Amino acid sequence: MKAIQITSLDGPTAVEHLDIPSPVPADGQVLIRVHAAGVAFPEVLQSRGEYQMKPALPFTPGAEVAGEVISAPEGSGFSAGDRVAALCLLGGFAEEVVAPVDLTFPLPDSISYEQGASVIFNYGTAYFALVERGGLAEGESVLVQGAAGGIGTAVIQVAKAFGAGRVVAVTSTAEKGAVALEAGADEFVLADGFKDAVTASGKVDIVVDPVGGDRFTDSLRCLDEHGRLLVIGFTAGEIPTVKVNRLLLNNVSVVGVGWGAYALSRPGHIGAQWAALAPHLESGALRPVLGPTFPLAEAVKALLTLDERRATGKVLLTP
Repeated sequence: MKAIQITSLDGPTAVEHLDIPSPVPADGQVLIRVHAAGVAFPEVLQSRGEYQMKPALPFTPGAEVAGEVISAPEGSGFSAGDRVAALCLLGGFAEEVVAPVDLTFPLPDSISYEQGASVIFNYGTAYFALVERGGLAEGESVLVQGAAGGIGTAVIQVAKAFGAGRVVAVTSTAEKGAVALEAGADEFVLADGFKDAVTASGKVDIVVDPVGGDRFTDSLRCLDEHGRLLVIGFTAGEIPTVKVNRLLLNNVSVVGVGWGAYALSRPGHIGAQWAALAPHLESGALRPVLGPTFPLAEAVKALLTLDERRATGKVLLTP
């Protein structure tokens, strides 16, 4: 089968499109014909050896897929031909992949394969951030940094689906602001000078930040009393620091959101999240915003789209 392999740690441009053997499922694994694979920032980091998961070279990246079951263990609840979304963790940038039964989920007919490959990482992270770590309460206001990306658009929709009132998007351009509005944000402000634009309409209860960098302090300044800043990542590249007196003065909190390590170490946790999200997927309240989609052979372009921060919505590969 065809697959993308990381054979050196020389960055996104060095990944290779190769022929490799098809995977053989072990006990408790589902074999899936991949119709779409989600591309996320960790894969960019993996191409440089900068991610915490460091498989031995060479390896096939790709953690999240949607496709059709080829084979499944007896008693798993899956049969050949079933439409599924799955968290495979590695191996997804390929024509076939194996995934654990407990990280494989039925995909509603109303959700395309491309949308299905956009759910588990982004919407699981958004749910973990807002509901589990952030304690989102009915009617609270949410500010979303990087709001036009895959994580940002998921956060907007999860916030709305689970009771947020005002949702404000922060984007680098007006074009990306339009994407955030289409995803369900009530308004957008440009990143340049966003603090003044946000606070002019009232401070917010929660800031969700997958960006980091020099926006961080102004994000804190946007918080109302008892506000929470949820730290998801650092796509800007710079890991910010905080003077803790800023937390003390307004009784605000900075909360870490490490979804992967938390969820994967707790059997059944991702399944519980899927169960919470599924009704909203079926109702259409959660509708993944699709970004650029590339053929598998053009994985370099997909990774560079993320690395150069040009992505809106979820970046995808289709074998």
